[in-house]
Amino acid sequence: MDVLINVFVALHIIGIASLLGGFLTQMKAMGAGTARFVPAMLHGALTMLITGVALVGLNQADDHTLNNLKIGIKMAILVVILGLVYVKRDEEKVDKALFGAVGGLTMANIFIATLWV
Repeated sequence: MDVLINVFVALHIIGIASLLGGFLTQMKAMGAGTARFVPAMLHGALTMLITGVALVGLNQADDHTLNNLKIGIKMAILVVILGLVYVKRDEEKVDKALFGAVGGLTMANIFIATLWV
């Protein structure tokens, strides 16, 4: 079971890398006011959602203790990110504040995952 959990952790990290990488590649465009949500951001957020739910299930099946508050907050943030990216994915440019909010929420999710014990 540990190998399977580690595979899903790796896939979860790939998802966050895709979401954050898509944001970072648009930083210059954000400064010019032409930033948009690229497909990598949508696919990364979806990957994170699917692998995150799988990780919760696998860890519960393996009788690991989970912090449900932490997981709930992370999932709520991810659903907001996913909703914003999904709704605005076809627009040629996205408002700077909205684009920055997605980047900030993404980084907040990373810090919650790594710093909250």
